[in-house]
This record gives sequence, C-alpha cells and structure tokens, in this order.
Amino acid sequence: MTGEVVERVKLIAIPLFTELGLELVDVEFRREANGWVLRLYLDKPGGVVLGDCQRVSEELSDLLDIEDLIDHPYTLEVSSPGLNRPLHLESDFLRFVGQRARISTSSAVVGQRRFLGVLRGYEEGRVLLEREDGTIALIPYALIVKSRLDPVL
Repeated sequence: MTGEVVERVKLIAIPLFTELGLELVDVEFRREANGWVLRLYLDKPGGVVLGDCQRVSEELSDLLDIEDLIDHPYTLEVSSPGLNRPLHLESDFLRFVGQRARISTSSAVVGQRRFLGVLRGYEEGRVLLEREDGTIALIPYALIVKSRLDPVL
C-alpha cells in the first residue's frame, strides 16, 4: 500500500511543484515511532527556503484532503533534500557533474559495489565517476540501487 500512496502523491504533487518552479526530489510514506509520515523533498536552482516548504505544505495538504487517498492519520513533512541529496534520475548525474557522490550497485562493477568519487557525466546508460586514484568507473545506471551527493565539508 505504501508504494501505491507514494505514486498517487507524486501524481498530485508534480503539477503543483512545476507550477511553483520546484523539483520533486523524493517522496517517502512510512510508519515511524510517532506514527505514519508522508515526507516530500523539494529542490530548485539556488536551493529552497522555508517559505517554499511552507507554501507547498499548505497547498499540498489541501489537495491531499480533497483526494482523501490516505485513510488513517499521518504527518505531512516537506523539506529540502539537504547536502547529501539523493540522485535518482539520469539527468541528476549530468546536473551535478563536478560534485562528489557515493554510489551503490546491486552487483559488482569492476570488482566493487560501492563507489566514491567525482561525477564526470552520463553516457550511453552509464554514470562516469572519477575515483580518488584518477580512474573513471563506468557504472551502469540500471545497476544503481542508491546514490547521493557526498560533499566535503
């Protein structure tokens, strides 16, 4: 059921985000210690501010009430993806070229499943990641199970 809720929320949220000039980065719907939480992460060029989160929260809350797709109490949270932003789309790997990232794959690629390096592009279904030793790992997008930015602070 949680997957179905996430997909339906995306269908409702994406037009709103587009209208507001925002990008929907991720949606989570899960049970936590204090109950069910519906969490949306948003981004925009230059980063999001508190006002963006507040506006989306208010407008999306109204839309979700109209749709009535969640039949039990939950908390709606809207926030920025943070510095360790997840990378989901192929376009993310181009957008963040030059930034450091961590990537995990479902099976070994050149003898490893976990990678750390600087994004160098995306070509022919593969992410180009420059490792610390200067070599380029060509990571098939289809094998990526988790990826996120990993800035040096």
